[in-house]
Amino acid sequence: MSIQRPKGTQDLLPGVIEKWQDLEQHIRTICREYGYEEIRTPIFEATELFQRGVGETTDIVNKEMYTFLDKGDRSVTLRPEGTASVCRAYVENKLYGGQLPVKLFYMGPMFRYERPQAGRFRQFHQFGVEVLGADKPIVDAEVITLVWDLYTRLGLKGLEVHVNSVGCPTCRAVHRTKLQEFLAPRREQLCKDCQDRFERNPMRILDCKNPTCQEITQGAPTTLDTLCPDCSEHFQELKELLTAAGVSFKVDPRLVRGLDYYRKTAFEVLVENIGAQSAICGGGRYDGLVEQVGGPQTPGIGFAMGMERVLAALQVSNPLNNLTKKEFVRFVALGEEAQKKCFTFVSQLRRKGIPASIDLLGRSLKAQLKTADKAQARYAAIIGEDEMNRQVVILRDLTLGEQTELPFAEAEEELIQKYREEQ
Repeated sequence: MSIQRPKGTQDLLPGVIEKWQDLEQHIRTICREYGYEEIRTPIFEATELFQRGVGETTDIVNKEMYTFLDKGDRSVTLRPEGTASVCRAYVENKLYGGQLPVKLFYMGPMFRYERPQAGRFRQFHQFGVEVLGADKPIVDAEVITLVWDLYTRLGLKGLEVHVNSVGCPTCRAVHRTKLQEFLAPRREQLCKDCQDRFERNPMRILDCKNPTCQEITQGAPTTLDTLCPDCSEHFQELKELLTAAGVSFKVDPRLVRGLDYYRKTAFEVLVENIGAQSAICGGGRYDGLVEQVGGPQTPGIGFAMGMERVLAALQVSNPLNNLTKKEFVRFVALGEEAQKKCFTFVSQLRRKGIPASIDLLGRSLKAQLKTADKAQARYAAIIGEDEMNRQVVILRDLTLGEQTELPFAEAEEELIQKYREEQ
């Protein structure tokens, strides 16, 4: 029996990886334009970081983390999300001692043990941004606008931005009481998870996907019903700023997100036709998280998006469907001396940044040209015994079907010039 990849993982092969690279390039470009710098954190962390940061009442901590003891009997966890790790790095490296706010972004694999389904994997990839050290609504608006601009540039269709305010500890306490009073008569009809949440974190019941729980919570008090003046003003200004930026949004009072650390702003971006769930981005404000992981009082806001889910949405919208691996020039050699000459050309061109390749299997002329065509090379540079005698390269344009002869002394510079003209 052959060894297969673990369930819920995937191999990203040539032909697919180019679409990932294109998405990553769009991400890096927009983050540079917005003034965000990249951070890379470890793939595994101390388990306590996620217990304290993400929250012990969350499904992530209770059900989905890959946790194990290392050889030193320390409990470590493969990171299930990026925000807690960024906050830990912010504290450990004393980034709060420099210029504020600190604007960071990350890309990388995350791990959650859950049932694989369309667009959902046990090893998946997230892009996220975090802004630490600023609490004004304009920061929230910038973060939401960044992801809106990214999706717009990518050409995604059918986007919806949902926003809500989940309040602060002051108004959340009022909402907690009102929500418990509303749910108490039907507490026993809630699913087991929500019965556990009733005392520990009743707001999370509003986030439950169980149809019975959703029916029971119809008409339940929302966080918007109990916002304190400060949170209400913050939310109102956020909505005005999003309108000013031309971001289309919908207020969703039931949006509470699945993580314990959110305060005030919570938001999601939804899109149609990508499988079991339609959210391709979620985030919010987490003004108490840095303190929970041992740092000074620091406001923060961010989001994370599943890159697999975005690529699935792009597959429906089609803007990345035509991305393929394209060679610029493939050298076709016939004979040992010609192969040496072709290899010299290829080496020189590569060192000057020109994508060039050469057959490595000693195939026939027909087979080499067929391979160049399948690789979608723009040019084939052919050298055989006759060309070696005459010191020329036959340069065939595989798009137009035209060909010319170039002296060896001019071939390299001519190819460099043609490449630059196409960029």
